[in-house]
Amino acid sequence: MQLDWSVIPEYIWFLLAGAVLTVLIAAISIALGFAGGILVGMGRISNNFLVHGVTTCYVEAFRGTPLLIQIFLIFFGLPSLGIYFDPIPAGILALSLNSAAYQAEIFRGGVQSISKGQMEASRAMGLSYNQTLLNVIIPQGLRNALPAYTNEFITLIKDSSLVSIIGVMELTLRGKIVIGLTFQPFVVYIFIAILYFIMTYVTSRVLRQIETKKAIPGMIGVE
Repeated sequence: MQLDWSVIPEYIWFLLAGAVLTVLIAAISIALGFAGGILVGMGRISNNFLVHGVTTCYVEAFRGTPLLIQIFLIFFGLPSLGIYFDPIPAGILALSLNSAAYQAEIFRGGVQSISKGQMEASRAMGLSYNQTLLNVIIPQGLRNALPAYTNEFITLIKDSSLVSIIGVMELTLRGKIVIGLTFQPFVVYIFIAILYFIMTYVTSRVLRQIETKKAIPGMIGVE
């Protein structure tokens, strides 16, 4: 079969619209996963046996099962319990819950990388435990974990392609539609791969710029 690169200009806006939706889904999932990861990560380092146990079970469950199965459970499984989600909310929910489990471990590792001397010194200066945690330990832990967060965010952008399986009209599904119309799988998939590369490259560059500054803007206690 002869390669026909003219299908790209013909369908470029259709594919770019899918790329925009992919970015939107990934951005929302990253933000929700980050917030959830902080909460779950706090539970993972908690001294409360129940809180620690529940959050540990959550992390192990979502890290130990395929993301695709989690998407199926939310979109196809929950309706049997009377809980219904449209494709896009279902995809975002699955991606967010999955990412929160991984980000919780990133957060936990970052916080636990801070020496105990930091806590002791802060307490000696008159700060309460919560003040020390919020103003000293967590900001430094997040800063130390930035490389791991970068990898997780890039992974999530690529994993967002899985929501195409439940009918979300993001980049991958739109690419399949174009292939069905043009019978040019190599050309279309090459272009889709380029778009994903651009999205992940820009994300990695932005986050690595933050890494080089050695600070998280807006976080208290970080110089």
